[in-house]
Amino acid sequence: MSGRGKQQPDRDGHTGPGDQRQRQRRGKRYRRDELARAAGVKERNLRYYQERGLLPPPEREGRIAWYSDEHLARLRLIDDLLGRGYSVNGIGELLRAWEQGSGIAGLLGLERVMSHGWVNDEPVSLPMSALAELFGTAGTADDTRRAVELGYLRIDGETVTHVSRRLLDATSAVVREGVPVSEILDVAAFVRSQADAVAGRFVDLFRRHVIAGRELDELTPDDVQRVIDAVTALRPVAGDVVAAEFSRAMAERMDAEMSGWLRGAHGTPGAQGPVAPGAQGAVATEEPEGAGKAAEASGAAGAGGAEEPPVE
Repeated sequence: MSGRGKQQPDRDGHTGPGDQRQRQRRGKRYRRDELARAAGVKERNLRYYQERGLLPPPEREGRIAWYSDEHLARLRLIDDLLGRGYSVNGIGELLRAWEQGSGIAGLLGLERVMSHGWVNDEPVSLPMSALAELFGTAGTADDTRRAVELGYLRIDGETVTHVSRRLLDATSAVVREGVPVSEILDVAAFVRSQADAVAGRFVDLFRRHVIAGRELDELTPDDVQRVIDAVTALRPVAGDVVAAEFSRAMAERMDAEMSGWLRGAHGTPGAQGPVAPGAQGAVATEEPEGAGKAAEASGAAGAGGAEEPPVE
């Protein structure tokens, strides 16, 4: 019998729409190496965590081991806790305690909502020659090195990756208006430092008033759910506050700049920018040429034609 028209299995042995629907219900799945890359850990560490019972066994289909988004979330949580000073044994005890209290799903959900989803952007890779063409003479080799130091660029041979497509597009737009890349990097470094300070203030408010200074192992499953709900509700607020305040500041600065230009256009000497509040009365006004002499002549003529009061 001919096999023409028969649905051929894919690389993972699946065939037909039924398998596709089943995979969609299960969510995204990963092989071991794919999971390690997605979590940013070494594959041998993943194997070690699994041996120590920190990571549940994968689902198996024949000889293929499949990991899920839940494995990814737990792996990221383990890596995060290690970075915070927890030992492997301590993490194991914490995870077991949460599993016994049926709160492990909430803990993994907390890790996802706290640590991920803040950056709504994607990196972009392009040949080094394309980057040079994009910025032309406005950028130099020193600018490239500084962009790497600031963390905006990663270079791998002849390929360069910018961490943010939006920032790359914004930079190229400003360069097209004649601003050198070196000065854009100066502003970028300043903005980053200020953004870090603002983020620190928001996190401090959250720590003191939402988490109330408690440690992770002090939170009950109900506490974790309340924190998840709070983060979900407050996530857009932080961005809205910063965007609104920046818009107000830009409006005020641009209005002041325009006022300075208008004063300069009306002949006010030295009008290079906005006048400090309360100093408007100190601005000198210059009389038109000959105005003083005309006033003197007018005054003299008026004096000669005026009647003097009678002397008694």
